[in-house]
Amino acid sequence: MEITPRIYTVGGGSLTSPQDAAIYLIRTDEQAALVDAGTGDGLGRLIENIRDCGVQPEQIEYLLVTHCHFDHTGGLKALRDLTGATVVAHDLEAPFIEEGNDTVTAAKWYGTTMTPCPVDLRISGDRQDVMLGDRTIQAIHVPGHSPGSIVYMMESSGKRVLFGQDVHGPLDPGLLSDRADYQESLQLMLSLNADILCEGHFGVYHGKEEVAAFIRSFME
Repeated sequence: MEITPRIYTVGGGSLTSPQDAAIYLIRTDEQAALVDAGTGDGLGRLIENIRDCGVQPEQIEYLLVTHCHFDHTGGLKALRDLTGATVVAHDLEAPFIEEGNDTVTAAKWYGTTMTPCPVDLRISGDRQDVMLGDRTIQAIHVPGHSPGSIVYMMESSGKRVLFGQDVHGPLDPGLLSDRADYQESLQLMLSLNADILCEGHFGVYHGKEEVAAFIRSFME
C-alpha cells in the first residue's frame, strides 16, 4: 500500500498477521528501512510484500523500532538474522528487547515469549538523526506509552511524514506507562505539524488537520 512514492505499508492486519502492528517500508534508490517488525507470525508474507515494492531484503539497512511491545518487535530477531539490518531503538527501551522481557514487551498479553534481540544502535536523549542514504530520518523520544517510545519523522514528496506507532496508547502499569509523560508527548507530536501520520493500529492519516485531530482526540 503506497503512502508516498518512497513509503509503503507492508505489514499489519490482513497484509501479514492479525496480531501485527503496522509495518512501514521506507526506500531510497539503493537502501531501505523498516519501521517496526510485527510479531513475526507473518514473516514470509512480509518479505513478499517488501519485494513487491521493489526492495530486496538485503537492501534493508535499518530496523527502526518505535517501542518494545511484542506486536512491534516479536519478529525483530528473525528480521535481523534474515536481512543483516541494524536494529535501532531508544536506550531506555533496549534492555527489554535484549533480555526478552515478557512483561514489559507485553508478550504475555499474546500468550507467548519474546525472543531476545540485540539493539545495534541506541538512541539517547530527546532527538537523534539516522541517515538512510541521503535521507535524514529524525528519531524523537516520546515517552509515556513506554519509557523509550520513539516517533520517526522524515520528508517525502514534500510532505512531513510522522511514524507515530502507538499515538493512542494504551497506558498500563505493567508496560511502565506514565500518563503525565504521555500527555506531554502528545503535545510534542502535535507541534511537529506533520502532513501524514503513519499510526500502528489506526491506519494512515493525510493532511495536517486530520493528523492533528487524531492526536488531539487522546489529549486530556
